[in-house]
Amino acid sequence: MATIQGMCKNCGSLIVFDNRDDKCECVFCHLVFPAEEAVKILENPGDYTFPNEKIEETDETRHYYATPVYPDMVEKAVARDKTSSKKDDSDSKLKPNEFEVQAKDVKAPKSLVIGLIIGITAAVAIVVAIALPMYLSRTELKNKITTSIGQVFEGTIKVDTSVSDDGYSKGYSVFGQTCQNIKVATTDDVTQEKAKEVFSKYCDLRNRSGNFTSDADSKVTLELYTPKGIYTVTNASAEFKEDEFFETKATTTEQG
Repeated sequence: MATIQGMCKNCGSLIVFDNRDDKCECVFCHLVFPAEEAVKILENPGDYTFPNEKIEETDETRHYYATPVYPDMVEKAVARDKTSSKKDDSDSKLKPNEFEVQAKDVKAPKSLVIGLIIGITAAVAIVVAIALPMYLSRTELKNKITTSIGQVFEGTIKVDTSVSDDGYSKGYSVFGQTCQNIKVATTDDVTQEKAKEVFSKYCDLRNRSGNFTSDADSKVTLELYTPKGIYTVTNASAEFKEDEFFETKATTTEQG
């Protein structure tokens, strides 16, 4: 027995039937119609309109479709489809597994939640209690130093001590928790003696502003930027690093 495929002219479903039958039957809508017509529709289904009308199933035992391996497979599939289509929409919705842990079932004990809130609040309070006084102390010290910073450079080097529109000093920068670091820029040619003098003056101003002793000078570092290079001055030493650009330019001038 050979089978032929066609298309239902009512619902557009694929039909498989015996080539010896002159009729074919749709297993979905139960329409029985000429087999030749089903073959033509399958060849060019775009030229057809499928009305999808309801066809009452007959009580005839003779069917015009082919199921070579399991004759009752299609009928069982249709029966299952009918049964499932009768279920209410509410039954078709996904329901949570009764053994699955839902988010609403996981609830932390009230005492634990309260404990966490208290712990976080306490931690924030401790951080603020430590950081705020340090910030206020540093800000107060820096304000005192910057107010009198001109004394550090007066008579030694020229430094622009004015403040930009952004609120930053143009020719110097003081930073560190105890204002132990200072960077200075000048257009003057500076000797090592002058660099040490600026360092000494800054240490004196810092000690007066913060009520420090001379022992605190060991924590201070001065970086002095000059046209020829950078001086790094501490209480123990004064080192000069020549600017590579200036060194290259000077060498070129000499060769010329």
